[in-house]
Amino acid sequence: MIATVLPVVAALVSAALAAALATAPWVVPPRGGALTAERGQVCDEPPDPVLLLALLDAAITAGTPVPRALVTVGGSVGGSAGDALRAVGGRLTLGAPWPEAVRGVSAALVPVLDPLSTAWTTGAAPGPLLRQAGERVVRGRREHARVAAARLGVRLVLPLGLCLLPSFVLLGLLPVVLSLAGIFL
Repeated sequence: MIATVLPVVAALVSAALAAALATAPWVVPPRGGALTAERGQVCDEPPDPVLLLALLDAAITAGTPVPRALVTVGGSVGGSAGDALRAVGGRLTLGAPWPEAVRGVSAALVPVLDPLSTAWTTGAAPGPLLRQAGERVVRGRREHARVAAARLGVRLVLPLGLCLLPSFVLLGLLPVVLSLAGIFL
């Protein structure tokens, strides 16, 4: 009797656990808040540095001077980052030296402004520097994703072990042990 009931109970518990895990993404609220910018409002999230680098590269490759490219890209992205880019471009247009022009800029814009700093102070072509900076950011993201994926594999061992090992024991080993015990008793 126990040998026939136990596998059924184990299957029901496994099915309930699988259903709970499968519906968790729809039931559990996400950790971060969703972006809620309405139409016509500017979302003040910092723009992606790779996007800014690509936009600046496109503007400068088209022949726009660095200060004008900063003003144009700043106007197109909007928000506080766009205001900062427009301010830096305006200061450069008025003749401010680079360190004075970028004073007070947020840390989120440092990866964008560093290649332009090198180009502005040394006279090097900014296009290749912007592309290299974009590739560096993308490589860093890929490395971060690889590390996160490796950590995920380690973190999944315990939950999978806790779910699969009891069901394996209850469905695979316990009926064999009970049937052998019935033979020997």
